[in-house]
Amino acid sequence: MNPVANDQRAPAAERPAEPLTQYTQRLTQRMRAFDRRHPLLWDVHVTGFWVTAALIDYMGGGWRNITHNPDTPGWLLLTLSLGLSAPLLRRRTHPAAVLLVMAPFALVNAWSGAALQVALLQLAVIYHIALRRPLRDLWWATALALAPVAVSTARYGEGDWNQQIGGQLMSVVVAVLIGITVRTRQNYTEALEDRARRLEIERDQQARIAAAAERARIAREMHDIIGHNLSVITGLADGGRYAAGKSPERAAQALDAIGTTSRQALAELRRLLDVLRDDDTAHPAERAPQPGLTDLEQLVDGVRAAGLPVHTTVEGRAALPPGRQLTVYRVVQEALTNTLKHAGPNATAEITFRYGDRGSVSVTVTDTGDTTFPATALSEGRGLPGMRERTALYGGTLEAGPRPHPERGWRVHLYLPEETPQ
Repeated sequence: MNPVANDQRAPAAERPAEPLTQYTQRLTQRMRAFDRRHPLLWDVHVTGFWVTAALIDYMGGGWRNITHNPDTPGWLLLTLSLGLSAPLLRRRTHPAAVLLVMAPFALVNAWSGAALQVALLQLAVIYHIALRRPLRDLWWATALALAPVAVSTARYGEGDWNQQIGGQLMSVVVAVLIGITVRTRQNYTEALEDRARRLEIERDQQARIAAAAERARIAREMHDIIGHNLSVITGLADGGRYAAGKSPERAAQALDAIGTTSRQALAELRRLLDVLRDDDTAHPAERAPQPGLTDLEQLVDGVRAAGLPVHTTVEGRAALPPGRQLTVYRVVQEALTNTLKHAGPNATAEITFRYGDRGSVSVTVTDTGDTTFPATALSEGRGLPGMRERTALYGGTLEAGPRPHPERGWRVHLYLPEETPQ
């Protein structure tokens, strides 16, 4: 493929601008920035230029070339020259008022026959009306601009009415079109700038939301890893302490289980913390799958080793995607952890899995422990909120509370509905 052809087909936005274009753009931006900082200075220069031009026309006698009345008094000519040029100082801030101030001078200019060319500056004011005022103001502004022409034609009868009025009307239309074009361009530019600002704000908000969601996810993972493993370790340590005097072999087994659980917790924490590292020289984080249904057996064995008898029942065929498997695993882990921490001695636990079609699943975890303490303790921690957040990701429901009387213990019920087809 020809690279030259590819370059020719490249979008214009990707090609660098010509040096002359870049210089013109920079110069224009500087001039606009200077005008925004010092608007009055620019207005004084522009007004001074036109006042000087009007005075030169008056003093040099150039007005006599087109006048209808060469005997117009000098004081009137001077008054008309200043009255039709000096108000331009406020043409950008108060264009309608400026046109109203200039209108009497324009009518006198036409009635007296002086026909000073400075009267054409009304077109500049009409341009600013089209640029800054409501467009409905153009009706009376056009009438004011055409009135002197009508007066001059009626009084001195030179030229055809259609030619005189039509020429002035065409000049007004051109000024209006230029003003509307510039106004449209400014509105478009302002809309793009506003959209860019809103996109920046939205981007920052999305970043903050994503950061908050990531912090919540990390908090859930840290709570699940540390809370569960420490609960298992505590249970193993208590059991080993009781068994140390009567059965040294069982105490040694408890110590071995504590070491295994501790190493597993450290490995999980290390994987989680490696992901958070922002160091280019750091070793890549160890890749490991998130816990799933296949890890439930190891989870239950660890809880049993900590002294909590657990019975499991499975109905149906498990066919869940990894995200749903992680949710089921963490909910079961949190429920068993709470049982270890709060159920008290001689408690037992039972887990029932019911798998449906297309990813639906129902999990019930019950225990026979004490129900007085968990009701207050669990509501203040991160366990139940974390389980509900995980469940909400898949539109499921989570119920947690004491079992109905006369049964004792705690019940956690998770339900994830069928997956929605994409």
